[in-house]
Amino acid sequence: MKHLMNFRSMLFGALLISGTAFAEPAEGWLSWRGPNQNGTSNETGLPDKWEPGAENQLWKYGLNGAGAPVIANGKLYAFGYGQEGDDTAEGVQEILLCLDANTGEKLWEKRYSDYISDVVYNRYGIGSPIVDAETGNIYLQMSNGRCVAVTPEGKDIWEISLMEELARLTFPNGRTGSAAIDGPLVIFHCVTANWGTTGPARDRFYAFDKLTGELVWYSTPGVRPVDSSFCMPVFGQLGDQRVFYAGTGCGNIVCVNARTGKPVWRFQLSQGGVNSQVVLYEDKLIALHGKENIDATSKGRLVCINIPQEYPAEQLVLDKDVEVWRNDDHIGFTSSPTLVKDRVYTTNFTGELICVDADSGKTLWQEKLAPDQIHASPAYGDGKIYAPWFEGSLAIVKPTDAKAEVLSNAEIKAADGSGVKALAAPTIWAGKIYLSTRDGLYCFGNKEGKYVGSKDDNKEAALGPVAQLQIVPAEFAIAPGQKQEFKVYGLDKSGRRVEIITEDLSWEKFIPPTAKVKAKVDATLDAKTGTVTAGEDAALSAGALKVTHKGMSATTRGRVEATIGYTANFEDVELKMESPDGVKVNFPPLAWLGARIKWYVLEKDGSKVIANRLDNVLFQRTMNFFGGEDMTNYVIEANVMTDGNRRIKSEVGLINQRYKISLVGNKNVLEVSSNYERVQQAVKFPVKANQWYHLKTHVKNNGDGTGEVRAKAWTKGEDEPAEWTIKVPVKKLHPHGAPGIYAFSPQAQKRVYIDNIKISAGE
Repeated sequence: MKHLMNFRSMLFGALLISGTAFAEPAEGWLSWRGPNQNGTSNETGLPDKWEPGAENQLWKYGLNGAGAPVIANGKLYAFGYGQEGDDTAEGVQEILLCLDANTGEKLWEKRYSDYISDVVYNRYGIGSPIVDAETGNIYLQMSNGRCVAVTPEGKDIWEISLMEELARLTFPNGRTGSAAIDGPLVIFHCVTANWGTTGPARDRFYAFDKLTGELVWYSTPGVRPVDSSFCMPVFGQLGDQRVFYAGTGCGNIVCVNARTGKPVWRFQLSQGGVNSQVVLYEDKLIALHGKENIDATSKGRLVCINIPQEYPAEQLVLDKDVEVWRNDDHIGFTSSPTLVKDRVYTTNFTGELICVDADSGKTLWQEKLAPDQIHASPAYGDGKIYAPWFEGSLAIVKPTDAKAEVLSNAEIKAADGSGVKALAAPTIWAGKIYLSTRDGLYCFGNKEGKYVGSKDDNKEAALGPVAQLQIVPAEFAIAPGQKQEFKVYGLDKSGRRVEIITEDLSWEKFIPPTAKVKAKVDATLDAKTGTVTAGEDAALSAGALKVTHKGMSATTRGRVEATIGYTANFEDVELKMESPDGVKVNFPPLAWLGARIKWYVLEKDGSKVIANRLDNVLFQRTMNFFGGEDMTNYVIEANVMTDGNRRIKSEVGLINQRYKISLVGNKNVLEVSSNYERVQQAVKFPVKANQWYHLKTHVKNNGDGTGEVRAKAWTKGEDEPAEWTIKVPVKKLHPHGAPGIYAFSPQAQKRVYIDNIKISAGE
């Protein structure tokens, strides 16, 4: 990730000089679950009723959103999407919006275009920003894995593309949930298929330094996922260790050390992904899911488990014995429970609000309030529950142990009278309720209300002596001619930062004993300072580094990645393995993100080439990067071919600056796309099976925010055409992006092949 470090450092340095990097501390509803991490507010004087457009509606802002807004120091931050001033498909952009929380006046907004994601049907804005209480800075993960850090004034601090830097996967539902902040770290949750030990697709957590954007740790606490997951971590204390709890895409509830990323324990809750946020109750944890149960064919369950009270030396796998109770009345796919003292409130997928005794697990009552529920979670304040529903209503309920007294149940209608989907949890601040819908962001309640927060009575013990080391960044990527420097933190036994260690350090290249590939990064390592420098002729490579200090050690890892001048023809790869179908093969370069489980190097037509693997239908579509996401104005070209026949062929292509350019065999076209619903154009091109073609691509920047994606394809061995085969003008150009390769073999039937990859300078 070195390619972003200079950019991040410049931004951070400018903010530091101006003083905005250390903005005033923030208070308010800083995360979507509020100050208590469970959807509850300490305020009184909250509204009993609401009718859209009625007297106590204070304002409405036209943002199409599906995540709860957050509020800090009177400023509201919301995530959504829109297409202001551009009614074309390309004009749809995700938006980070800042409003005056009292008046609804827009203070600023930032717009971001989607790129090469799988998001469909405009499923954007399904997540929430989070505000750091220490600095007031805002953090957000978007649908394609773009993560941003922004000041309260809307100035950029840093930006990370998880897709291009860590091989984050994208999904059609577009859901991202919320980041989490603890101390110096901001933590993002996603599914990645990176490289080396993190090459297999897994549900992972990535912790970045909230000020610099440097990767501090990454954690893989679960097993193979079956779903995406966007469950936000909930923090707690386990002995003298800071930990968090979250659901994962593999159906587990996990406990992870929040300061080091070390997995602590996991508990298999369901067969599918767990997306509902957990709540902590005394020394227990309560979790909800809506997928198939592990011991029954039924779906959905609310479960309470005992939290192990001793911090283990190695990760524990908890069994059924830790269960305190289970309640099968619940099916919650993504809606999270709300905890009020010893009562748990959930919204069921069939439209009921359910009240459960947190001690016994007994259902006290159910109240039918809507036809169904998908995503929104209830919030609680002033003795009332505010529960949005999927079909477009907001119920206000006064709960008792005997029943739910419905005070109000307002339908939300669009201008044409149609229903409006409500997917977000309510936000409570200063006597007001804020509700994000697909028709707009509503505010109602007490105009003169005052915010009431929560007291933080947790006083940390004094720092102890250095007991362990931590290298930052925990993973790096540099191009030939670049270098990477590191910080070595001395942590106490609780994982808190004591000091940055600069003396008495010994660095070495390191091959972990468990490594399946014995490889070292092709770069010079200064044994005293730890600075890694890749020469101008450094080869694509990957490996680990180790630092030792007074008997303690820590490791980091990194890659030398491709840049302009890179070529790959695979002729020097020794085919010393055998595929399941008996073909002599080997793996593609280790430094390619996510490629080793999706591609083989093999011999075809007398040459060694790469071919996509067909042994797992889950990998029928793959996109793999091997260069920096800051690359711009380059030409990437290669020889490409699809196996098949007249009836069944596959798709093969290249990625250039966040655009996919491919030969689509079954359609007989040369196609340019980013996200399919944003940019997609094609021209006819007869694609013959088992025929090599040469594909050449370039993205032209016009200098005014617009540009043109150009590509040409011709039969291998023929003269290159003078003109581009396709030229696609774009109004909102992606100004940079990593190079990569692409394959799509429907139902994993017909293989594609790529050879003679070359990256050169553009115009």
